[in-house]
Amino acid sequence: MTETAYRALTDYIRSTAVTSESLQAATEGAAEFGVPTLDAISGSVLTLLGSQAARGAEPSAIAVTPAAAVVGLHLFEGMGPAGHLTCIDPELEHQKLARRSFTEAGIAASRFRFLPSRPLEVMGRLATNSYDIVYGDVAPQDMQAFVDSAWPLIRPSGMIIVAASLLDGTVADESRTDRDTAAARALDEQLRDYHDALVTRLPLAGGLSIISKRP
Repeated sequence: MTETAYRALTDYIRSTAVTSESLQAATEGAAEFGVPTLDAISGSVLTLLGSQAARGAEPSAIAVTPAAAVVGLHLFEGMGPAGHLTCIDPELEHQKLARRSFTEAGIAASRFRFLPSRPLEVMGRLATNSYDIVYGDVAPQDMQAFVDSAWPLIRPSGMIIVAASLLDGTVADESRTDRDTAAARALDEQLRDYHDALVTRLPLAGGLSIISKRP
């Protein structure tokens, strides 16, 4: 596929994507805080992955991201009415936006909770083997620790999703030797050696890495 064709396809998909009022409001709210959010294509992929979690009786996910409002709405859409979500972010304003967005979308308060803590400090206290999806949008130098912390939490066939894991492709630039790029490269190399997981890398959301635990 040529670059021109790829751009035409992505432009068409984005322009024809159906966005709910609650999702649009959440996206606008995140922009006011300067928080990057998922585009329509990345969001639809996240919703699809959330639907895979819905195969279980009580689908459950974790969102480690300042954009929990947007990410959470996509996950809830996929998981369906039985889905539960834990949001981890130390910023109270981000949590308020997410809570308001979920409530306006008609999601019952019993289906979500917020942990106002640093993710790597609290993830180790969560129940192991209890989650279908752990989504993370974390600093590059924290990505490996995030994956290591998330791995025990997911059930067999569960997924860890790491946004921006390829730093918009800068990992391929051999002239880049800064710490962030080095950390992203190290994670990418390590993921390729995971024998108990299926690893997929997608050219979305800055480089989306999906690590699925084998059954």
